[in-house]
Amino acid sequence: MRDNPGLDLLGDYPFQRLAALLEGVPAAEGVAPIMMQIGEPQLPQPDFVAGEIARNAHLWNRYPPVQGSNDYRRAATDWLTRRYQLPAGMIDPARHLIAGCGTREILFQTALMAVPSRGAANGGGRPAILMPNPMYHVYYGAAVLAGAEPVPVAATAETGFLPDFAALDPALLARTALVYLCTPGNPQGAVASLEQLQDLIRLARQYDFLLALDECYSEIWRGAPPPGGLQACAAMGGDMSNLLVFHSLSKRSNAPGLRAGFVAGDEEAIARLLRVRSYGGAQVPGPVQAAAAALWRDETHVDENRAHYNRLFDMARRILGNRAGYNDSPGGFFLWLDVGDGEAATLKAWRHGAIKVMPGGYMSREDPVTGENPGERYIRVALVHDADTAEAGLTRLATALEN
Repeated sequence: MRDNPGLDLLGDYPFQRLAALLEGVPAAEGVAPIMMQIGEPQLPQPDFVAGEIARNAHLWNRYPPVQGSNDYRRAATDWLTRRYQLPAGMIDPARHLIAGCGTREILFQTALMAVPSRGAANGGGRPAILMPNPMYHVYYGAAVLAGAEPVPVAATAETGFLPDFAALDPALLARTALVYLCTPGNPQGAVASLEQLQDLIRLARQYDFLLALDECYSEIWRGAPPPGGLQACAAMGGDMSNLLVFHSLSKRSNAPGLRAGFVAGDEEAIARLLRVRSYGGAQVPGPVQAAAAALWRDETHVDENRAHYNRLFDMARRILGNRAGYNDSPGGFFLWLDVGDGEAATLKAWRHGAIKVMPGGYMSREDPVTGENPGERYIRVALVHDADTAEAGLTRLATALEN
């Protein structure tokens, strides 16, 4: 089999690297390990999910529509309209929205759709895909495997943990095909303001690149609801050109295994992405779509989840507030702790506390300007458990970090 240089450039995925780091390292004895390295919600799904799947069991023997059922797309459209106070009719579920298996797959396929096959559309040269650094590594993998140049852009404490894409060289922006941004961010939880989103949409239109806003943490916030890309478009007159937004039930509804999400926005981009998915996308099964539609229509469980996460952050502030550069993030459910050396702290947490966390350097790539990895000083800690488990994990982590 011939080598694929792109796979070599990717390297191991963060969780593979973590497994290699801890291989052969004994966990602290006498306590059950607590897994705080992955953002997998541990709270139960609403009771009605199982009932909806059972009531729609007759759909298991039918191929689901690639775009999603009419009912699912209507439920997602109605949710977007309520959540972001959009004008009625701004989102047409037949033209502006596609169902997806969560958002991971469609985020990846967006790069396949957006990258031109014969060089950059503007100014020639190799197409570029920009992304925050640290990042959700699907962005990097999508860029590499789509044949684009991946360009990590620093999102550090100095920049408010958000990348400043507008400060980049105009020559780079001219050959940019796609920009990924997660808000609230993974791992730092930073939230882009409405004005920042509007500026970024204007930049996308100026340089004619596609802006992919990953908003999967939008319903986990402290203080005020994070604004969204479609909300920014509505404030600018309703034009959704050059913008796609991505949403999932994984975090909002404690349903990572349901694999239900959607992408919405620019009509032309949606049509092109639907073509890609017709060839290589997995459809969401009919019974799953029925349950997912019911979840998009219910806010009670979302409010309860948010209150729970807020209590966990209050707990984290109490236990870790004077350690590891603790700072409150406005969104998401991760702690981004400055521990000086992320790998060393990860080993300490495992050896002395049986707590598994993620080294921040594994969430980042070397900065193309400075050559430094902006996440090396940090660890990412997922607050996704019940209160008792979270308190045990945070307490043991705090003790382990002092060893």
